Amino acid sequence: MLGDFKNKLKSATPSIRSVKTNGSSNSNKPSSIVNPKYSQSSPVLSSKTSSLPPPPPAHMSLPNGSSRRHKEKMPANMYRLSTGSLHSTSSTSSSSNKSKPRSRSSCTSIDENQATPSTDISNATSSSTSSSSINLSLPPTPPPVMGKHGRYPSNISLPSLNSEYFLNHNHLKPGNKAELLSYDKTINLYRENAKRTNNPTIQCDLAIYLYESTKNNQKPEEKQAYIQEAIKILKTLSLRGHAESQYYLANIYASGATHKSGKPDFGNAFPLFVQAAKHQHADAAYRAAKCYEDGLGCLKNKSKAVQYYKIAATLSHPGAMYRLGLADINGALGLQRNVKDGNKWLKRSADAATPEYPHALHELGLLHEKGLDNIIFKDTAYSVKLYAQAAELGYAPSAYRLGECYEYGYLGCEKDYASSVFYYTIAARQGNAEACFALSAWYLAGDEPHIKPSEEKALYWAKLAAAKGLPKAEFALGYFAETGIGRLKDFNEAMSWYKKAAAQGNEQAKKRLNSRSLRSFNSTSKTTTANTTNTATATSSNSNNTLTIPSSLVAGEAR
Repeated sequence: MLGDFKNKLKSATPSIRSVKTNGSSNSNKPSSIVNPKYSQSSPVLSSKTSSLPPPPPAHMSLPNGSSRRHKEKMPANMYRLSTGSLHSTSSTSSSSNKSKPRSRSSCTSIDENQATPSTDISNATSSSTSSSSINLSLPPTPPPVMGKHGRYPSNISLPSLNSEYFLNHNHLKPGNKAELLSYDKTINLYRENAKRTNNPTIQCDLAIYLYESTKNNQKPEEKQAYIQEAIKILKTLSLRGHAESQYYLANIYASGATHKSGKPDFGNAFPLFVQAAKHQHADAAYRAAKCYEDGLGCLKNKSKAVQYYKIAATLSHPGAMYRLGLADINGALGLQRNVKDGNKWLKRSADAATPEYPHALHELGLLHEKGLDNIIFKDTAYSVKLYAQAAELGYAPSAYRLGECYEYGYLGCEKDYASSVFYYTIAARQGNAEACFALSAWYLAGDEPHIKPSEEKALYWAKLAAAKGLPKAEFALGYFAETGIGRLKDFNEAMSWYKKAAAQGNEQAKKRLNSRSLRSFNSTSKTTTANTTNTATATSSNSNNTLTIPSSLVAGEAR
């Protein structure tokens, strides 16, 4: 009774079949119902395992040097028997008394298995209740055959990453007519794309691309046409309330691109800044506040300026937070002086500093050099750290301050001439006149072996500083022309530079103009002929051979 009940339970599960292991086929009680579709290709799972895996079939062999993990891979319908050998259940029309042959060939396809369903049923339904071990079989996985559309079926594993299927990059090669698109072709494609959608962001990007493309070398007619098209698109989007379009259109008006003379048009820009600010646009709120503060396109209104600065600050705009911090510390914009709140705004701005708005880092560094009202404590090491962060963002005043610190040993910094020149160079490349003049002094005096003297570099940096209107640099150029440092002597040019420096209050230039050598040069140049003038020039040049470098041009004294 118990045996019959077990057999009924086994027959109730069609996907699990009992296979007789002793080869007998005379049992009258079938133990399971077998699906003929999987009769011949059904693999056999064994409860026993072998100590060493057998070699794979010939069609599954891998080249020497492949990893063991790859060698053990086999089709899903191939399994190991209890003896350790691979077996493919692909026997055809053989009697159930005979043991199934062990095969190392490829798996028999499902179509061949379906050819003899009656034989499959007789071979697979033989069972015995007295068998000591029961082997279970599962339905196979279909063979790896590509689908109709060249894709692998979802129920099999994909090929190896080292296969040709993945290493084939032909689809990445450019075509025969591949070329870089011109601006006109790119804009036409952009236009077609934008017409297919009502997405305001895509249309705004098209308008921005049209306007930015006018900055390249183009004909005036094409340039004006692109600007008008961009403005037309931005106006349409602005009426729909698109904040980015409103802000960008306001910037175009403020830049003067719409005016023939290039004059900024804040009358049209200011309302757009205000509209975009109401849509929580941080940059627009900051620009609206600046307009209210400076009276650009509107009347000056400090309370409105503070209102829009706070809107931008709540949106984490670093420039607005910096301005509010200064206003609180200095009591500007109609606010009462509040160092504590000002320090909070500056710290928030410093945390959000960008290359466009690094000012809070420098301001905090200046405040921590000396401290303020027992609220901002003195910490020179922290100041140097803040200056370094601002210098990394390219802020020239901070880089110049660090150059001074490493040159003179300020703020607890050790003297390091290489670091000094490094930070001076950062500031000079940003157009800082003092840094340019400091580099001129360094290269004039030198500091071997760290810095080799170079009259040419000294002259170069002095010219850049003088172009910024620095009186000390103008005096230096006059001295270079008078003594022939890095160039030929030219007393006329020297006099010209001395006069420019003296007009700006440079005392050394005034003294140099009153010197005997230059006064004698002026008198001889007015009263003598060309021959006597040449003689006087030679005489003055001989007398100037004994001139020493002024202290204002020596590194360490120039600043």
